[in-house]
Amino acid sequence: MPPEQGITQPGMLMAGADSHTSTHGAFGAIAFGMGASDMTHVMATQATWQRKPKTLRIIVDGELGFGVAPKDIILAVIAHIGAAGGVGHAIEYAGSTFRRMGMEGRMTVCNMSIEAGARCGMVAPDDTTYAYMDGRPWAPKHGAEWDAAMALWQSLPSDEGATFDREVRLDAAQIEPMVTWGVNPEMAGGVSGTVPDPKNAPDERRRSDWTMALDYMGLQAGMALQDIRIDRVFIGSCTNSRIEDIRAAAAVAKHGKAVVPAWVVPGSQTVKRQAEAEGLDRILTAAGFEWRDPGCSLCTAINGDQLKPGERCASTSNRNFRNRQGPGGRTHLVSPAMAAAAAIKGHFTDVRDVLK
Repeated sequence: MPPEQGITQPGMLMAGADSHTSTHGAFGAIAFGMGASDMTHVMATQATWQRKPKTLRIIVDGELGFGVAPKDIILAVIAHIGAAGGVGHAIEYAGSTFRRMGMEGRMTVCNMSIEAGARCGMVAPDDTTYAYMDGRPWAPKHGAEWDAAMALWQSLPSDEGATFDREVRLDAAQIEPMVTWGVNPEMAGGVSGTVPDPKNAPDERRRSDWTMALDYMGLQAGMALQDIRIDRVFIGSCTNSRIEDIRAAAAVAKHGKAVVPAWVVPGSQTVKRQAEAEGLDRILTAAGFEWRDPGCSLCTAINGDQLKPGERCASTSNRNFRNRQGPGGRTHLVSPAMAAAAAIKGHFTDVRDVLK
């Protein structure tokens, strides 16, 4: 809601009582979550003590392939650097792929910086940012107020030649639609791949982690990811519940009928109203998807929205931890388009085949 309303602005320091406050970094803000005691201090003083993090620049260059979404990028990043790869760091996402990306995609990527272990994640503000901000209720008004804001915002991007403690590079063309197979977001692979064999793990720790993950998830090493059958689909959460996400799901849903229960949960009333004005709700319900009211819903298994023990869910949320969506629930993280494709097939499938 704060981005939709223009409350989130470049250059801000934003603290929230949820780890996914990092979403706001898409605007060039330093945004992070904290616990209740720290939040009390912030509310009382508008200040907080923080240890200065190290810096990590993640550079992704090139054009995304057909059917590949921002969610696939961040899952590919986490699979590459590990769920602890960003611990102690602030991440800046840079490169031509992010420069081409819209604000909603940038929010998805920054949202899951926390799943990479980072303190926060951000994208430098640019013309895409300013265009998104323009005209929103809490954004600066045109005239002296807008000019002053732009002078600040345009000064924020990292200096040319700035050095970072670490840099990681990925080629966008090598990223395909992703599916997680384990119990943290680094346990992920391209949809054309297979469940890995713990015998091939690079070290003893991961060999043990993979073995326990496959046992919990009820999967066999070597099976194709597209052979994994699902019981339920959830499209929502602060990672993937914006209007572009709903559009992506609807674009796939119109190619078939859901064969498993599938929920679509908009991220706010604003998103819900816009989707209904565009007729997306009618496309989804005609395809057998359930159109629900905004909220966290199955992402955090609240208000009675949860998986039954052993149920397997294709989810657009940010965490696939044990019991995250209900005791004994099995969560696979995917993009909205991939989730919709799974709903109409009953198993994971390459969304590119559906959209062709």
